[in-house]
Amino acid sequence: MEFSHIPVLLNECLEGLAIDPTGIYLDGTAGGGGHSSQIARRLTTGRLVSLDQDPDAIEAAGKALEGLPATLVQTNFCNARSALYGLGIEKINSALLDLGVSSHQLDDASRGFSYRQDAPLDMRMSQSGPTAADLVNTASREELARILREYGEEPYAWAIAGRIVQRREETPFVTTLQLADAIASALPPAVRRKDKNPARRSFQALRIAVNSELDVLSQGMDEIFDLLVPGGRFAIITFHSLEDRLVKNKFRQWATACTCPPEYPVCVCGGKAKGKLITRKPIEATAAELEENRRSRSAKLRVIEKLGD
Repeated sequence: MEFSHIPVLLNECLEGLAIDPTGIYLDGTAGGGGHSSQIARRLTTGRLVSLDQDPDAIEAAGKALEGLPATLVQTNFCNARSALYGLGIEKINSALLDLGVSSHQLDDASRGFSYRQDAPLDMRMSQSGPTAADLVNTASREELARILREYGEEPYAWAIAGRIVQRREETPFVTTLQLADAIASALPPAVRRKDKNPARRSFQALRIAVNSELDVLSQGMDEIFDLLVPGGRFAIITFHSLEDRLVKNKFRQWATACTCPPEYPVCVCGGKAKGKLITRKPIEATAAELEENRRSRSAKLRVIEKLGD
C-alpha cells in the first residue's frame, strides 16, 4: 500500500516555524514527507533533517524529498540529539512534530492499528519490539485496566480488562478483530448500540502503551528544545487530549519565569523563562481543511519560541 499522508495544518505550521531559507530544520515525524517536503522547498542554502522510526515512512519520505536539501534518518525523534550529532549538527533553527498516526498506518490492515479490519494484532510504529498481542496476552488485569483508563480514558476499563483476561485463557489474542470483539462484549448493550466504534478508546490506549508514546514525547520534547538556537521555534501537532495536555504543560513550564511557591510574597528563585508562547491557544483546522481531510478534526497546533540562553 502506498504511504500517503495529507499534511495537517500545513500553512499554519510553515508560518509557525518562521523558516529562514539558510537555516537548519528538524522534522521529527517525517510520515509520508508532506510537511518535510514543504519545509525543504523553502530552503536555499539551509538543510532539513527528517526523522521517522517507521521504515515505510522513511521509504515514502525519501521519494517526496528527492532532489531537495534534506537528509532522512530512521530513528525515533527522542533520539534527535544523537541523529543530528551524527550529521555534524549541534543546533537547529526550528523543529516540528506531527504526532498523528499516518493514513498509511491506519489504512494498511497488516499494521494492526485498525479495529475495523482483521489483521495481526501488532500496532508497533517501528515494526520492532513487543507487539500489542504480546501486551494483551501477558499483562495483568490491573495493568490492562490502568492502560485503558489512563491512555484511552475508557470508563469501562476494568470490565474490558477482565474480559480480555478471560478470553485469552481460552485462546490467546492473535488478531485485531478478536480483540475488538472482546472489548465490545464487555460493554453494556446500550453503550454498544450508541457507539459505532466501541473499541476505539481501547485501541488508542494500547497503541500508546506499545509505543511508549507519552514517555517518548516528554523525553523528545526536552531533547529537541535544548537543540534550538535562541529565537528558534518548536511546533507540535497533537491529536488527543493526553498529548495536548502534556505539550501544553511543558510549553507553559518553559514559558514561566518564577517557580517559587505561590505563598511567597516576592520571588526568591531568580528564575528566567526559557521560552515564549507563540500560540496562547492551540490552532485548529479551518472549516475548509476539515472538509478536505477529516483526520484533521482533532488536530491542535502549539508553537513556542526559545529565548536566549
